[in-house]
Amino acid sequence: MPTTESSGVSKAGIATSATGERHIPSSKRADGSVRKEIRVRPGYRPPEDVEIYKNRTAEAWKNRGTGGVPGADGLKSDSDASKNAAANKNAKRRDARKKAAAAKADGTTNGPADQDADVPAEPVNAEAEKDKEVKKLTKKLRQARDLRDKKDKGDVLLPEQFEKVIKINELIRQLEGLGVDSNGDSTTET
Repeated sequence: MPTTESSGVSKAGIATSATGERHIPSSKRADGSVRKEIRVRPGYRPPEDVEIYKNRTAEAWKNRGTGGVPGADGLKSDSDASKNAAANKNAKRRDARKKAAAAKADGTTNGPADQDADVPAEPVNAEAEKDKEVKKLTKKLRQARDLRDKKDKGDVLLPEQFEKVIKINELIRQLEGLGVDSNGDSTTET
């Protein structure tokens, strides 16, 4: 076999000569005997030289704790520059809580007078509270009427459900006290 200068050795120890022949070079054993050079068939790739297939998804799963959000590498620089509305709102809430905690620790709170700067006008809150109460009562009334209809059809109601049916008139009175009829429509015309 020609022993010309080899151009590279693979992981399995196969050297390729300048002429393109592949062989395992001769070597010396531990007992002093010499192994002769072994010629490798053209096209043969030993298992040591076969590249291992790497699944990108499996690799990403194995390394999931090391990185950030997948695909967000390009967004890192942009995230600091542009905050969204929710982040601004949360920042304002945090600041308000810190101010309130600091004021409470100093003992300088004067009750509702301190809150007027951050809280919208009182009539708006009263109207919003009224709307919430109306929605809550109309929902209870609708559910109670549904239960009454079930009872009229012959279904058996649980004790809690029967109590809801009994309170229909009370719910109607509460709605009328808020200026709303039993359907949730305003009775005061403006």
